[in-house]
Amino acid sequence: MSQVWVLDDDKSIRWVFEKALAKANISFECFSNTNEAINKFNHEKPQAIISDIRMPGESGIEFLTKVKNKFPEIPIIIMTAYSDLDTAVTAFQKGAFEYIAKPFDINKVINIINQALESISRKNDDGEMLDDLPEIIGQAKSMQDVFRAIGRLSQSNAMVLLNGESGSGKELVAKAIHKNSHRKNNEFIGINTAAIPNDLLEAELFGFEKGAFTGANSQRKGKFEQANQGTLFLDEIGDMPTDLQTRLLRVLSEGQFYRVGGQELITVDVRVIAATHQDLESLVKSGQFREDLFHRLNVIRIKVPPLRERVEDIPLLSQYFLNKSAKQLNVKLKSLSPEVIEYFKNLFWQGNVRQLENICHWLTVMAPGNVINVSDLPAELNSEPVSAGESSSNWQENLGREVTKILLTGEVDIFKDYTKNFEKELIVQALNYTKGRKVEAAKLLGIGRNTITRKIKELEINLSR
Repeated sequence: MSQVWVLDDDKSIRWVFEKALAKANISFECFSNTNEAINKFNHEKPQAIISDIRMPGESGIEFLTKVKNKFPEIPIIIMTAYSDLDTAVTAFQKGAFEYIAKPFDINKVINIINQALESISRKNDDGEMLDDLPEIIGQAKSMQDVFRAIGRLSQSNAMVLLNGESGSGKELVAKAIHKNSHRKNNEFIGINTAAIPNDLLEAELFGFEKGAFTGANSQRKGKFEQANQGTLFLDEIGDMPTDLQTRLLRVLSEGQFYRVGGQELITVDVRVIAATHQDLESLVKSGQFREDLFHRLNVIRIKVPPLRERVEDIPLLSQYFLNKSAKQLNVKLKSLSPEVIEYFKNLFWQGNVRQLENICHWLTVMAPGNVINVSDLPAELNSEPVSAGESSSNWQENLGREVTKILLTGEVDIFKDYTKNFEKELIVQALNYTKGRKVEAAKLLGIGRNTITRKIKELEINLSR
């Protein structure tokens, strides 16, 4: 039984595939039209198919539709010399594994075929939907500390201040605190104070009376009233205008306020959870944030760690997000190869968990196979800086992360490049230190005068800079 069927009416194309597949030790059979392949299905079926679109008789798209209706598990790669948007979209809508435009790099196509075969042979162990995973996932010690804090707060009404970078999951932590408190049956209301213009934020928080300002055609309750007996989450509290900070302080102190344009004193019982990515102590020192409000909010502080400080959570988080995207899109669940997981662990993740979630959604849509490889990753990850970790004090670890990242991309000949760059940086810094004096720089580096002169020429070091 052949692993791969190749359908193309061009004899030269079939010949190229015959040579390349034989070299890759992949068994195959070639067909010049779809009828031959359809008849072959009466006796056997392949593990994967690569088919041209335009052939005598039935088209590759029609063939794709027939095969997918009867054998949906067979990955089919579509290729064409007449590439256009409509054809590509149609191919994917009909269930194509991948779409390739001619002329193509046969080595890249063989890699795609291998991915297709892997997606069949590896009925991945993560194939079941992960229905029972909680919203917050974390095995890292830093996340376990967060979980313990949430647990201790379950019997408390204390205000909470969450510190963490954008995308690290502060709102999820706030929701978890609410869900595990005695207020869980009441409203959780969230508002991003940085996302609302200053002149509208007061009305959003405290509500307004009819006629309070132009456009106020009816009375409206604000977030505090909506969250009565529940929890109000104030995200990016560090961006709140100073005049509103004063109003907020009174509500937190007394539980009372007036709607904008109102005369009636409103009393509420609200637990406030505030969050920020900023250093509030520094804002207090610079006069941008009220010190009394800071102390009022800062009863219990929880630090939500960035993703790069909890890399051990990346595999489970990734699979959770892939699962979530597969459910949303109603497609087969995909999984990450070990190489991709290792690659992810070495990234800086500037957008933290939110960025990882977006990447997983992109991969669910765009990656051709059920098992995601490094070659499937979006180009933007190539410019993602490596994880800082403890690199500021340990350059060897930083170098190790960078080398690992490069190796995972499949790049070769890196010893030569890295050695050249290392030598160049040593000499450049030594020359900077000695203000261009080569003999002195060579002595500091422990190399000879002739050696440094030769290296300056070989490495194309500009002495005039």
